[in-house]
Amino acid sequence: MPRPRFLPLSLTATVAALSIALCSCSSTAGSAADGGPGRAAAAAGEDAPRMTQQEMNARPRDDLRRGGTLTWAIDQYSTQWNPVQADGSEASTNDVVKSLLPTFWRSDAGGVQTPNPAFLLDARSEQRQGRQVVVWTLNPKAHWSDGAPITWRDLQANWQALNGQDPGYKTATTNGFDQVESVVRGQDDFQAVMTFKEPYSEWQAMFNNAGNAPLLPAKYVSSPELFNTSFKNRIPVTAGPFKLGSLDAGARTVTAVADPDWWGDRPLLDRIVFKAYDTGAMPQAFAEGKIDFYNNGPNTEGYELIRSTAGGEVRKAGGPNLRHLVLNGRSPLLEDARLRQALIQAIDRAEITRTDLAGLDWPYVPMNNHFLVPSQHGYQDNSNGLSRFDPDSAKATLDALGWKPGPNGVRSKDGKELVLRYVAPAANNLAENESEEVTRMLAAVGVTVQVQTVPAGEYFDGYVYKHDFDLTSFSLLGTPFPVSNSISTFQQDSGSNWAQVGSKALDKAMADAAKADTVDEETAALNRADSEAWQVAGLVPLYQRPAIYGVRKELANIGAAGLGDVVYENIGFVK
Repeated sequence: MPRPRFLPLSLTATVAALSIALCSCSSTAGSAADGGPGRAAAAAGEDAPRMTQQEMNARPRDDLRRGGTLTWAIDQYSTQWNPVQADGSEASTNDVVKSLLPTFWRSDAGGVQTPNPAFLLDARSEQRQGRQVVVWTLNPKAHWSDGAPITWRDLQANWQALNGQDPGYKTATTNGFDQVESVVRGQDDFQAVMTFKEPYSEWQAMFNNAGNAPLLPAKYVSSPELFNTSFKNRIPVTAGPFKLGSLDAGARTVTAVADPDWWGDRPLLDRIVFKAYDTGAMPQAFAEGKIDFYNNGPNTEGYELIRSTAGGEVRKAGGPNLRHLVLNGRSPLLEDARLRQALIQAIDRAEITRTDLAGLDWPYVPMNNHFLVPSQHGYQDNSNGLSRFDPDSAKATLDALGWKPGPNGVRSKDGKELVLRYVAPAANNLAENESEEVTRMLAAVGVTVQVQTVPAGEYFDGYVYKHDFDLTSFSLLGTPFPVSNSISTFQQDSGSNWAQVGSKALDKAMADAAKADTVDEETAALNRADSEAWQVAGLVPLYQRPAIYGVRKELANIGAAGLGDVVYENIGFVK
């Protein structure tokens, strides 16, 4: 499978794999709750979709009419609109802020990175006295909506917030910024010189919408308090083709309007209305014409409804996205990694995958690697048997750990029963199916699961981000930068480590991948990291999540982007 390439255009070629990353979100990939089918007949296939696919109804701007409103369904009305703050690392948050904040790069379907001239005139990585140095040359026309120019100081402030040195900054990820030694002024205010302590192969993930890491203004991130609170329930400043029209918590909508002061290509649309819906309600809203675009994901009923909706169409592609199960390693009953390993072996992930993906015309391929998807270069099973459904082995491990079956069949130890709480978002058939399957499978080995269904709009903010669960499941939406985004998912004490487990060996393997000089070195390091991820047993991969969208046929330049990004100013309606 091709790897992402980087056009020369004064850019030094770097290593990046086509792989899985986290939204769950910014500088991580994005998280999504998803909607999906209930239990259904199995569907199977032989080969995974290629990750370089894209279906966007790509059209030249001249083929599209000016004006119009796009209503875009998102799965949460956020309270934190800073996408690189730990509580803002979520797919719907990223969908909104990408229309409003700067991105230095454009990414095509294969992960090729080219500078976005609206913000970045030139970027080059070079060696100076044995250190990697990146020189960023900014477009002097670029400015924030309050009139302040975008300068090297914005890059410096973002580095200081995201480098991990001050724990007061509640970051979703350090995304390579922890490998930066300094950011200083270049030849003028519109040039920044970034020096690295250690090589960073994926430096183009910085300030990049494709990596869920747009640039933020220094004015609002220059202290921990500002970083954590300036975008709380508000978006104080913008610098994109659209600006903020309104935030309406009651209606659960964010309206972005074309910014007349935008210095780049004029947006074709007048406005984009981002409307929060429970994922299970999105397909019907699309069929009724209430929304024009939504992420259907692996929702069989939604898939069929899109296909039967007049004026609607399915746009789907392969992508670096992962559906997974999370075991919270800091829950009192789940602190022992051996116990978590036993639970994994008691869960038939293949059966969950078959029931989740039934009826989607999507090949079923089990996923046994945390970082690389099936059919991808370097993909292999590093689980040492933990990926295999083996309830007998699970029972033996639980017995050895002192969790013995009681008279009612439930295992207990020291007077405490092994009863776990599975948190699932409401009106979400996919989560409902998974929670039912896990409940049934774990009951067979003497573990009780109690499912707590919570409002979908509160699922991430109220439970996932607060680690208020024993078990849960959602999707991680990837980017062209697997190492950068995956680090935050697995690094010990990261704000985006949903399972709250890790190890020094896992951290080192991920760091080695980030510093790799060749594709083979990076792949080898990712597979070492995968082996360690199975051992810490926190995040359990299920399958490559289908990228399936419902879209109005007349909409162009939007849909299943694959490894690309959406250029918001180019979204429009066909003439």
